[in-house]
Amino acid sequence: MAATTHTVTNQAPPLVGYDVFGADLALTEAVSRHTDPALLDDVQQELHALGRATGSAQVQEWGAQANENPPRLHTHDRYGNRIDEVEFHPSWHRLLGHAVSSGLTNAWGRPAGHVRRAAGFLVWTQAEGGHGCPVSMTHAAVPALRADPALAAVWEPRLTSSVYEQELLPADQKPGALFGMGMTEKQGGSDVRANTTQALPIDGARAGEYALTGHKWFCSAPMSDGFLVLAQAPGGLSCFLVPRVLDDGSRNTFRVQRLKDKLGNRSNASGEVEFDGTWGRLVGEEGRGVRAIIGMVAATRLDCVIGSAALMRQAVAQATHHAAHRKAFGGELIDKPLMRNVLADLALESEAATTLALRLAAAYDSDTEQDRALLRLAVPAAKYWVTKRCTPVAAEALECLGGNGYVEESGMPRLLREAPLNSIWEGSGNVQALDVLRALQREPAALNAFLTEVGQARGADHRLDGAIKGLLTELADLDAIEGRARRLVERMALVLQGSLLVRWAPPEVADAFCASRLGGDWGSAFGTLPSTLDLGSVVERARAQV
Repeated sequence: MAATTHTVTNQAPPLVGYDVFGADLALTEAVSRHTDPALLDDVQQELHALGRATGSAQVQEWGAQANENPPRLHTHDRYGNRIDEVEFHPSWHRLLGHAVSSGLTNAWGRPAGHVRRAAGFLVWTQAEGGHGCPVSMTHAAVPALRADPALAAVWEPRLTSSVYEQELLPADQKPGALFGMGMTEKQGGSDVRANTTQALPIDGARAGEYALTGHKWFCSAPMSDGFLVLAQAPGGLSCFLVPRVLDDGSRNTFRVQRLKDKLGNRSNASGEVEFDGTWGRLVGEEGRGVRAIIGMVAATRLDCVIGSAALMRQAVAQATHHAAHRKAFGGELIDKPLMRNVLADLALESEAATTLALRLAAAYDSDTEQDRALLRLAVPAAKYWVTKRCTPVAAEALECLGGNGYVEESGMPRLLREAPLNSIWEGSGNVQALDVLRALQREPAALNAFLTEVGQARGADHRLDGAIKGLLTELADLDAIEGRARRLVERMALVLQGSLLVRWAPPEVADAFCASRLGGDWGSAFGTLPSTLDLGSVVERARAQV
């Protein structure tokens, strides 16, 4: 029977059926900027195809289904045999399979591999963020495995494969493999040198084979084919490759004790894992585990930046789309001066994050000492700042939709729950700030590279020039530096973002960013930009054209 009490009007249509890559001007421009012109057509075609898939109704439904049906742990089979398997919804496997087939675990061996992969990761994870965890760790495992050329020769082709196989099988029977990581323990958390998991050489075995005994407090994606694990060997903290299935087809001892009941990231399984005589293969040298795994840590930290940029971009796309279709107080929301100020402020945060993420990806593609040194300082600084900006952006964007944004069907609550994750994963804020201090104190080339990078925009904006001068003053005063590390790292990240936007963004974007973030003409909440700025152009640039 038809409803007679009212007709539904003034509701924004779903943001669906569009090219997520093509609708993001900051991202498309960054890809063009950082890609060899000879490769650009192929890269753009690849990313447009991924963008259309991401924006499709089908893929958006996969994302919703994967989160509405979280993974389930099966410790034993019906007969009482220990199996330690995690069951995922089919949509999880569809998302993960599409990510792998789109090259999101293969950056290290392709031309412009990091830029195209970072852009693809930024696009695809807007559909669903949880499955990005195994994608990220698989991608990031490659530089760690390269510490052992023999291991890399065997595993790298599997990790960079474009074929996803979900079954637990010996790795040599699979066309592709996924990797995870096991670092943190109950008593230590980020202080991995406090780890108590023991690794002892196996008597009579080949060199490099160890038996591991202990626990890991957080192990994401426990159905992965292999894991890089830190454990205490006779020579000190060391890195080990731990496969789920051994070469003879038997299951390695990998006891998933329980899955975490997390705030967000619901589609992804994070478990507590016990080792008891678990077989592991030494990666690198005994006692140099942190050095061996640091390449993986750095790459996943950059993915935290990219993942946060993706969340912010989707939040801004949803907010601007809603405001463009919703009427209130006599006109469209997007034309109201106060709402336009809020949307422009959010758009600035999103564009600054995207621009910085792609610049760092381009540095990975570069073979210059300058860019390698830049990464040492810029990655932890970006990880600190960009991931911290994600949660307030998601919350404010949700508010732009009002009550509509507070209900699950809008998708905004899922963005908000996911937003804090990247700030915690791979070292929370204090860990990143202290890592920046270590780089400043021990690696002068990193600071020189950073100052050279931001100096390329010197003289183009007086507020940026003033911020650079203030940063140099802070860097010259090392008294009580640890207590003000967060302040310093925040300023470094903002100066770097300001420099990149002044060089590459439209004038209205760079002007608004420098006036607010660097010039101090800004309040404590979004929507407090100076009214003299060209905010309409900033908002229109950020809006997804469907």
